[in-house]
Amino acid sequence: MKYEVVIIGSGLGGLECAHILSRAGMSVLLLERGAQAGGCIQSYKRHGQDFDTGFHYVGGLDEGQSLHATFRHLGLLRLPWQRLDADFDRITIGNRTFAFTQGYDRFVNTLATDFPAERNALSRYADLLKQVGEQQFATLHSPTGEAAFSSKLFETSAYQYLTETFRDPLLINVLSGTSLKMELRRESLPLFTFAHGNSSFIESSWRLKGDGSLIVNSLANDIRSHGGEIICNAEVQELVEKNGKLAYAVCSNGETYAGNTFISDIHPAVTCQLIKQSDKMKKIYRTRIEHMENTFGMFTVSLCIRPNTLKYFNWNQYIYKEPDIWTFYQEDGPVKGILISCRVPEDGSEYVQQIDLLTPMLWSKCEPWNHTAVGRRGDEYKAMKERIANECITLAERFIPGLRDMITGCYTSTPLTYRDYTRTPEGSAYGLRKDFKNSVMTLLSPRTPIPNLFLTGQNLMLHGLHGVTMTSLFTCAEILGKEHIWNIIKN
Repeated sequence: MKYEVVIIGSGLGGLECAHILSRAGMSVLLLERGAQAGGCIQSYKRHGQDFDTGFHYVGGLDEGQSLHATFRHLGLLRLPWQRLDADFDRITIGNRTFAFTQGYDRFVNTLATDFPAERNALSRYADLLKQVGEQQFATLHSPTGEAAFSSKLFETSAYQYLTETFRDPLLINVLSGTSLKMELRRESLPLFTFAHGNSSFIESSWRLKGDGSLIVNSLANDIRSHGGEIICNAEVQELVEKNGKLAYAVCSNGETYAGNTFISDIHPAVTCQLIKQSDKMKKIYRTRIEHMENTFGMFTVSLCIRPNTLKYFNWNQYIYKEPDIWTFYQEDGPVKGILISCRVPEDGSEYVQQIDLLTPMLWSKCEPWNHTAVGRRGDEYKAMKERIANECITLAERFIPGLRDMITGCYTSTPLTYRDYTRTPEGSAYGLRKDFKNSVMTLLSPRTPIPNLFLTGQNLMLHGLHGVTMTSLFTCAEILGKEHIWNIIKN
């Protein structure tokens, strides 16, 4: 059988593309190398509990907001979302705590209470965030003015913008304090990436009452109901080109799958490696992709909490020892910054069963075990994970005194874990690094030199649940046309 669309990789981007295209009536096949679909939004089970791998919260789901229409089209609004508190993100720096409040005006008013001299600058910043939220999909409708706005922000340094807009260094750290969900890097981070990573959450912020598999299963079930197919344990080993176009995928299960159009939701460098011979994909393109840098990974500590000991808190808590939020992760020594994410109690009680602690982790700290496999990394690796987990727990106890005594189970993951389970080079948490100094080279188009091969996922323009959804729409627009996708967004 020949499919209209064959998609490689079932991360969020692959699932969303498969959903949109199959719902539009196309015959779609989704190939996944792992035992289950989902990529970084899948969950895993330990001792009867489900743990998330990468998803923690999302913004912009309320009616009229940036993700509402698309999530409605994808069937994801029917999931059990819980809106976070008005002060949805709280940032502790040293001994002071600040809040991000839902709603742009309230966001400004809350921070202006602590920084009254910066009120006008905060208002200008909020206006920028609002513009980013309103115009991020606009290129699907208007390829001129709005696209130029986005392009300018991609070519502007996020750090330089903050230091030129705000006078108080502490406020700059506060405004950056919720950004463990991106790679804060002075030398490269574009303003658009920074603004996009904050704007939708200020619109409104939500958690799932459950794990990320709810998203995966919802999309997968819909894909199948639309006539699409999902095959797991089918690692693509080669993409074969004939007459200047991809013709079929060769999989580890011994099968070949022919298609008219192919979409890759895996890392672009890995995608290029799958194409052994090509008249269309020249060396210059392969070299460009091969030499692009990856963002850092994350160290995650998933904790099981003793029953009836820790009450649920309906916000995200960020903790930093010092106001050095743009550089702390580059330093040696104990962990200095973490995100604490609280799981909504699924038994209806007021007490939590698990929480996650996350902190950035550079690939250089994993390199001694680069050539090892899961479960075979040795005692030194285990000791390293135990040490960093203890440092995260110690820092978390500034917010949750006595946390260590509440723990009944502790599970950790490093960038090596993500690399081996998702095949993401260097276990990158946010895909390829975008660079404001060279936006043309570091922002990838869905199109490739092979006319029927397209890319999707966090490596293109933006990462995260919101960013990947946006990228999926752009990829599908190349196949269905911009007008079709624009109607999804606006209707």
